[in-house]
Amino acid sequence: MQTILTTDHLNKQFGAETIVSDLNMHIAKGEIYGFLGPNGAGKTTVMKMITNQWKPTSGDIILFGEKLLPDSYSFLKRMGSMIEFPVFYNELTAKENLKLHCEYMGYYSPDSVEKALSLLSLSDTRGKKVKEFSLGMKQRLGIARAVLTKPEFLVLDEPTNGLDPAGMKQLRDLFLMLCKEYGMTILISSHLLSEIESIAHTIGIIHKGRLVREISMKEISDKGLEYLEIKTPETAKASYIFTDRLNISNFKVLNDNRIRVYDKQATSQEIMKALTENQIVIHGFHSQSESLEEYFLKVTGGESECGN
Repeated sequence: MQTILTTDHLNKQFGAETIVSDLNMHIAKGEIYGFLGPNGAGKTTVMKMITNQWKPTSGDIILFGEKLLPDSYSFLKRMGSMIEFPVFYNELTAKENLKLHCEYMGYYSPDSVEKALSLLSLSDTRGKKVKEFSLGMKQRLGIARAVLTKPEFLVLDEPTNGLDPAGMKQLRDLFLMLCKEYGMTILISSHLLSEIESIAHTIGIIHKGRLVREISMKEISDKGLEYLEIKTPETAKASYIFTDRLNISNFKVLNDNRIRVYDKQATSQEIMKALTENQIVIHGFHSQSESLEEYFLKVTGGESECGN
């Protein structure tokens, strides 16, 4: 599979402080890559290095098969990005801002501005000055600008910020469409793990500047992260049944009345039968899959707050 982006032992320091450390990242062509990490983990710093806004302290970035150098600005014509808060000429209209961006990029395609505005449900605001836009409208305009030139590689930092649930769903559908129909490769950072879970092909989890896990969503599913959750006030007795009678070792007692069984040594029917035969009181018994959020918490040691 062709790779759009690879980072090789990437590091970024500000003074004595290391923000990104020995980061090795791989993004395949045509995939949506979800970039996750707790607040201050280094996601935005990595994105700024990828788009050549900040230069690495050491290490390499390979983009479109070539090493990214300090003066490699020609790559930007093949990319679209929105990092942190989008900035516009506030006295200009949405349409004027997008037309100006086309001039900057040397991109001249009939109706491209109108199509971008339509994709982000901004057609009715084309003549409105940006200074009158809400935060959510500015976010959508920032994404419209990022996709305007039909880039090969799209880099988006918290793209759903300021949007309501309907707006989030609209963007989800848009990203999937851009990936499927236009073949765009998309790198998205987000603190909304459920949003990433529903669209990403691969996730990269960064923690304290290090990429601690890079894994496909299919691998997460294939790892057997389904579990059986049992609610019982007799967790100690149930644990004994698991180990002594059923030879189950991979289970976790969450609290005084909940156990999760990850081991597939016994079927759910066999587990239920053994518990009832030994007169274990059961208040709940159901199978479910470990969510991306639970997987994220496991990998980062329980830090759930994500951000830049």
